Amino acid sequence: MTNPAERLVDLLDLEQIEVNIFRGRSPHESLQRVFGGQVAGQALVAAGRTTEGDRPVHSLHAYFLRPGRPGVPIVYQVERVRDGRSFTTRRVTAVQQGRTIFNLTASFHKPEQGPFEHQLPPREVPDPESLPTVSEEVRAHLGVLPEQLERMARRQPFDIRYADGLRWSAEEIKDAEPRSAVWMRAVGPLGDDPLVHTCALTYASDMTLLDAVRIPVEPLWGPRNFDMASLDHAMWFHRPFRADEWFLYDQESPIATGGRGLARGRIYDLEGRLLVSVVQEGLFRAL
Repeated sequence: MTNPAERLVDLLDLEQIEVNIFRGRSPHESLQRVFGGQVAGQALVAAGRTTEGDRPVHSLHAYFLRPGRPGVPIVYQVERVRDGRSFTTRRVTAVQQGRTIFNLTASFHKPEQGPFEHQLPPREVPDPESLPTVSEEVRAHLGVLPEQLERMARRQPFDIRYADGLRWSAEEIKDAEPRSAVWMRAVGPLGDDPLVHTCALTYASDMTLLDAVRIPVEPLWGPRNFDMASLDHAMWFHRPFRADEWFLYDQESPIATGGRGLARGRIYDLEGRLLVSVVQEGLFRAL
């Protein structure tokens, strides 16, 4: 299996080992800890596997409690909190080597027609096809793609394109607003299961959101001056979508103080429809 999109679908396909208990793989990687989006996506799969198929997830709230260890399986324990006429609630605890590393509460809603609709429009950015990939931007700037980045690019399940570029120097971030926008889509088809697309986008939502916190203080490319970790993550799903089609992730940071930075994201499709809202807080400590 060589396609990163296929590997992502496989990563999200949990093994059920008991009623309400699932096991997920954690790939061996060079990272010091398991990617948070992976744990969030797998936890949401576990929650979704215990609900009725006609109720898509409409929100999740999660806390990253301990760093996960790459290469070690993660067990997801699901508590069936409530099954109502319109809403279903699940609580998921992720356990690795006997320690809780993550918990998530997800709510599922039976679709219904509302009395009105409105949304904030997306900001104007270049079309995704007109922007370089991260690998292309790095190669154009450095003249070569570093071997480590080339290995990462081959495993990356999402095509990511920065609307404002990677901002390589201190001059480029001088007086910069704490905002960032990226186009994303899975690098290959993800199938037709709506839960897979929801969990794949949950995976992607943790990849770039904290960039908005960093932009005023350091370039997005190069050595980091801060150790960075996600603390919590919340998402609200407004409309159906496919994660293997282009979506715009518009990100901003309203505040950073006390070693913590808050970031908000809005995810739109190509037609400008708001699909998902995201909020995350990260921990930042000087190295």
